[in-house]
Amino acid sequence: MARRENGRPPALARPTLWREAALVGGVWTRGDTSLAVTDPASGQVLGHVPNLPARVVLHAVEAAHRALPAWRAQTAKARGALLRRWSELILANQEDLARIVSSEQGKPLAEAVSEVRSAAAYAEWFAEEARRAYGDVIPGHLADKRLQVIKTPVGVVGAITPWNFPSSMVTRKLAPALAAGCTVVLKPSELTPFSALALAALAEEAGAPTGVINVVTGDAAPIGDVLVEDPRVRKLTFTGSTAVGRQLAGRSLANLKRVSLELGGNAPFIVFEDADVEAAVEGAMIAKFRNAGQTCICANRFLVHEAVYDAFARRLAERAQGLVLGGGLEPDTTQGPLINAAAIDKARRHVRDALERGARLLTGGEAIGGTHFQPTVLTEAPPDALLCREETFGPVAGLIRFSGEREAMEMANDSAAGLAAYVYTRDLARSHRLAEALEYGMIGFNTGAMTTEAAPFGGIKESGQGREGSRYGLDDYLDVKTICIDVPAL
Repeated sequence: MARRENGRPPALARPTLWREAALVGGVWTRGDTSLAVTDPASGQVLGHVPNLPARVVLHAVEAAHRALPAWRAQTAKARGALLRRWSELILANQEDLARIVSSEQGKPLAEAVSEVRSAAAYAEWFAEEARRAYGDVIPGHLADKRLQVIKTPVGVVGAITPWNFPSSMVTRKLAPALAAGCTVVLKPSELTPFSALALAALAEEAGAPTGVINVVTGDAAPIGDVLVEDPRVRKLTFTGSTAVGRQLAGRSLANLKRVSLELGGNAPFIVFEDADVEAAVEGAMIAKFRNAGQTCICANRFLVHEAVYDAFARRLAERAQGLVLGGGLEPDTTQGPLINAAAIDKARRHVRDALERGARLLTGGEAIGGTHFQPTVLTEAPPDALLCREETFGPVAGLIRFSGEREAMEMANDSAAGLAAYVYTRDLARSHRLAEALEYGMIGFNTGAMTTEAAPFGGIKESGQGREGSRYGLDDYLDVKTICIDVPAL
């Protein structure tokens, strides 16, 4: 598709949700220079956002720092009430928010609606968790001592969110931070900033005080420098690549900043001989092809038992061929575009490498129409192929044959990543063995969809540290404080 430079934003019921300005200290500012944001399906320019320099980002940190004492002094009930209003406003405007997601990220509208509802669910969940930052009472170690443990907000939080889920990733970080009593400076991806800006506008409408939420847009380097180096930012939460996360964590260590990282994955999808093959294919369609394979918990390697290998491969290829490629807002689309040309190049490189190493192409394998890539299924993929060693982040499924449980487990664990894994089996004992043996932070048994606000989300090994969602997600924004009180005897 030809790239057009004279585009326009999507039609919205509430046009005021489309913000081409950053939010700094309660003021929507356009700055001196801007960045263009495009629809990845067409190359059409949707609009522009400020390309903020470091000095304006410092103003945002100062605003969050000034707002912190009053916000942390609010009762947990009051903070929860604001989050609940925010959640309700997100749901009330879900169609507009979904259209923004589809326009700037490319995913089909139905997937975008689901993401927006997830964003609302995180805000609702932490509205309730705000009142559950429980402490503890410990029996005194001496007769005249009383010990208490309380939890206090970390302070100003720097949050960096990715482009693949530009709505839900925002509330998954901001909602627990706000519930805990922290203030936030948010840097959304420069590829998909409009969703975050719309959510910030709704947070203002919900009653967020000035400076509690700040959204800064622009190039990653100068904004990241401020968030990492400014000592007033006491915590950094980042979702993105392992390489960037490692760099940010190392630099944050200089001033002992708290860090949460949700990084890359290389999820194995294991299908055993006793699996319901049709159910496994259905789960694979979700785990592999949702968002065109651009999810951090996307199934990356398919380990299939030799007894069901051919049947699974045939059905997966048939289902993949049924996906309809198109722009996110086109009514028949079931797979949207990849985010940019670099993503296309990586998918193409992984397919070519696998074929050169002896894999066989069942379907797909080509880029079509700009940034669209055909849903692809490869059989006999060697374990050392790039698509098995690296995170593809595209709609490419490579199938590896195995014959025994231990072999499958060892292949699955042969990765530096440890975010998510999927297992299809009807053997209960095997499920328990693999739940303990697989080196992943999240494991889905007989399901391709396991993300929910009620469960902790995060990985181990090089997939990061910390958890988002659930009651565990609140702890990442709280400091534990020990209180020792001298109580002399009467």
